[in-house]
Amino acid sequence: MKDGTLWDNLNYYYNELVLFRIQDVGVTLGHLAVALVAIILAFIASRIIRHIFRTRIFSQLQLDPGLEFALLRVIHYTIILTGTYICLKTVNIPLGALVGLFAVIGVGIGFGLQNVAANFISGVILLIERPVKVGDRLEVDDVWGDVTRINLRTTIVKTPDNIAIIVPNSKLLENNVTNYSYGDAMIRLHIAVGIAYGSDVTKAMDSLMQVAREHEGVLDDPEPKVWFREFSDSSLNFELL
Repeated sequence: MKDGTLWDNLNYYYNELVLFRIQDVGVTLGHLAVALVAIILAFIASRIIRHIFRTRIFSQLQLDPGLEFALLRVIHYTIILTGTYICLKTVNIPLGALVGLFAVIGVGIGFGLQNVAANFISGVILLIERPVKVGDRLEVDDVWGDVTRINLRTTIVKTPDNIAIIVPNSKLLENNVTNYSYGDAMIRLHIAVGIAYGSDVTKAMDSLMQVAREHEGVLDDPEPKVWFREFSDSSLNFELL
């Protein structure tokens, strides 16, 4: 078979037939196959290495979940970029040619990719500076919930109704973000409560205090408080802190 027509044809299509050229380098089907295998191996290596870090190193260091997630993402992207570089070198594609190609593409569709580029850069900043991390409870653009995942382009926020909201990363840097978990997880909540006119005010305040003290998430110091806020049209308004 090696000397036959079928083998010659396969060898021609795999190693000699140039599909396209990047500068003076002709890319064949064989080059594409090698590139695909290299990328797949990079993803597999990333999964294995991240598993080792997560189970054998980070578990012993007892890192906070947000920092652990950020480090694992950095490891993942580093491995993928390294695999891509090895892939290009194996195929002998000059990096300068790709840079020039991307520059031309960027000029042509730059306006359409402005938001994508802004969100990508914002994602890198979020992973490095960590003003928002996985596990934080935040509020931005009327979205309120817990951060479950930070990608390079978007951040996933899960609301108390178990609805996943996809927030572009640029919004987390450009807008005012209320992060209830930043720096210190201890915060004070203000809960408005209205009671009808003629009700036993003392009993209502004692009931609110009892509910707060019996809740496992409420601290003894500082202790909860009940404040009277106002006389409204139809109720006496209190605030449980």
